[in-house]
Amino acid sequence: MSASLRGSLLAAGAFAAVGSLVAAADLVEGYPLAAGQALRYAGAGLFLLAIARGRLPRLTAREVLGLMALAATGCVLFNVLLIEGVREADPAAVGVIVGCVPVVLAFAGPLFDRRPVSGRVVAAAAVVAAGAAGVQWAGGGITLAGLLFALGALACEAAFSLLAVAHLSRLGPLTVSTCTCLLAVPMLAGWSLIADGASLPAPDVEQAAGLAYMGLGVTVFGFVAWYSGITLLGVERASLFSGVLPVSATICSVALGVAGVSPARIAAVAVVAAGITLGMTATTTPTRTVP
Repeated sequence: MSASLRGSLLAAGAFAAVGSLVAAADLVEGYPLAAGQALRYAGAGLFLLAIARGRLPRLTAREVLGLMALAATGCVLFNVLLIEGVREADPAAVGVIVGCVPVVLAFAGPLFDRRPVSGRVVAAAAVVAAGAAGVQWAGGGITLAGLLFALGALACEAAFSLLAVAHLSRLGPLTVSTCTCLLAVPMLAGWSLIADGASLPAPDVEQAAGLAYMGLGVTVFGFVAWYSGITLLGVERASLFSGVLPVSATICSVALGVAGVSPARIAAVAVVAAGITLGMTATTTPTRTVP
């Protein structure tokens, strides 16, 4: 199997896993959000540490700071801004804005790595973003505050990939994923203290199952698969597979009986597929993440 195909399958699988979070959303409803996120990342980090057999390379001070910034933006601040954005505006409208991340990374990825921007990848990213918008759009509006929160979440989503690139070549996807999860836990615990106080209620059976799926099924697999995909494809081409997320979420919602299938959504899925195909046929210069 070629590196390009492996990277494509891993990146697509990562976003498909994240899209399946809708299946766990109802299970954890009612449990404090920040505390739930802290438990999610603690469980994921410990599981990843077990996979690594507790043998992680020693981090330099620069790497610690970089991974702390990655955890703060990608795991903590992203969730805060997304939640506030959804409170201020229609969730689908916020999702459409955050779904523009492949366009941002099509420019930012090469620029951060001092490579030329690929016009073909930029065009493909725009097609993917448009298709993803079509999949999830529900005609809702957005306020100025909602727009600002959504743009902040978009920046954090991009940072989740860009800040990892500098560390993947030496540390590898497993170490980057493990450290990011573990470093996010005290930040999320602090958020929980501010938002919910010192109490940490024990989750019931359904909530525990939902948190376990979010931590082990989504975070463990999703993080390692995503960072492996970046390593094999480069950040801008890997980001094209973000269009899989709303498709996966829609499929899960249809399976749960909370959403329907329409010709417009089917056409939007085809647009996402066309954009990914267009971008994956582009020739790009290998990034520094490739061994």
